[in-house]
Amino acid sequence: MRYVIIGNSAAAVGTIEGIRQVDGAGSITVISDEAYHTYSRPLISYLLCGKTTEERMKYRPDDFYEKNGVTLLLGRHVCAIRPEEKTVLLEDGEKIAYDKLMVATGSRPFIPPMEGLEMVKKRFTFMTLKDAKTLEAALTPKSRVLIVGAGLIGLKCAEGIHGRVGSIAVVDLADRILPSILDAEGSSIVQRLLEAKGIVFYLSDSVRQFLPERALLQSGKEIGFDVVVIAVGVRPNTELVAQAGGKVSRGIAASDCGETSLPDIYAAGDCCESYDITTGQNRILALLPNAYMQGEAAGIAMAGGEAHFKKAVPMNAIGFFGLHMITAGSYDGDAEVLQDSEGNYKKLVTKDGLLKGYILIGNVERAGIYTSLIREQTPLAAIDYQLIKEKPQLMAFSRKQRAEKLGGMRI
Repeated sequence: MRYVIIGNSAAAVGTIEGIRQVDGAGSITVISDEAYHTYSRPLISYLLCGKTTEERMKYRPDDFYEKNGVTLLLGRHVCAIRPEEKTVLLEDGEKIAYDKLMVATGSRPFIPPMEGLEMVKKRFTFMTLKDAKTLEAALTPKSRVLIVGAGLIGLKCAEGIHGRVGSIAVVDLADRILPSILDAEGSSIVQRLLEAKGIVFYLSDSVRQFLPERALLQSGKEIGFDVVVIAVGVRPNTELVAQAGGKVSRGIAASDCGETSLPDIYAAGDCCESYDITTGQNRILALLPNAYMQGEAAGIAMAGGEAHFKKAVPMNAIGFFGLHMITAGSYDGDAEVLQDSEGNYKKLVTKDGLLKGYILIGNVERAGIYTSLIREQTPLAAIDYQLIKEKPQLMAFSRKQRAEKLGGMRI
């Protein structure tokens, strides 16, 4: 069996390890635009601020490919999939045949049209190791950095370069920071911390025009800059499957075992949709854990085994300057907020007798118990929810439930 994987991040690693659980002999070829050993993308900001190294960023050990019998083609670009002849075409003209194909092409930065942006010489995105390296090379201790986007990517960039530049300004059209994962109160907690570090925010605003070394905002304000980072969002890389005739909506349509609408072609990770059990909708969940689990299930299925990824949950575990937070699930339901004297913030959202989502800022210990309740769709009536609200612990479960969890369930 010839397995070909396009991509080399979490979904690709999951696919390799899934295949090898079933098939130890088939050939596996990994093709990636990037020239690096597989690495953890969320760590690029820590590389900039000196908290990690390229070696420590590696998502798997140096011998990962060799141990798994993988032929690695780095710095190579796939320009077409030809399902009728079961080959992928590389940009240099080489064709590679497959029996089973995984598309784990991830996503790319979205750069909206902004007048004058093309005239900005020092403009960057912040998604890949290469992005981090090129940005780092452009920074000086006096650099005035303008970040367009107050979401996860933009703010992790701000944290990564803090202390290495003269000033950081962040512009976002939303009225608060991290609007996709935090409520208003949670956003204000994090914003106050970042502002205390000297980061300046221009919210409910946007860049109207870029001029040499200054940006004119819709509000009429001006921001001087030397370096611009565009971090307004991402778009899934769906083109290969779409051009091959596969079904694509916002992301590549895939079953719970990764099958696309094209025969023997699978998809996993940020480029495809997952069924979000907290909302009951198919959506893109651009999250490393989901990408890995989706890839692993698909790899098992590609090799003839049976596996399904049915517990996709939006979840983010992040931190800024030592303030930790974990968010998960949907916030559609009845919300209860708990705050303590130490400033820890907790919001739990329930609906139809189930925990649907949560926000934890500060104390994130045992957040896995809340995540487990969401993933397993555990009826709250079956546990001591009052105890878990205040202090998540296994004692809130029945003896049988505790035995199941301690028997190996990831919580």
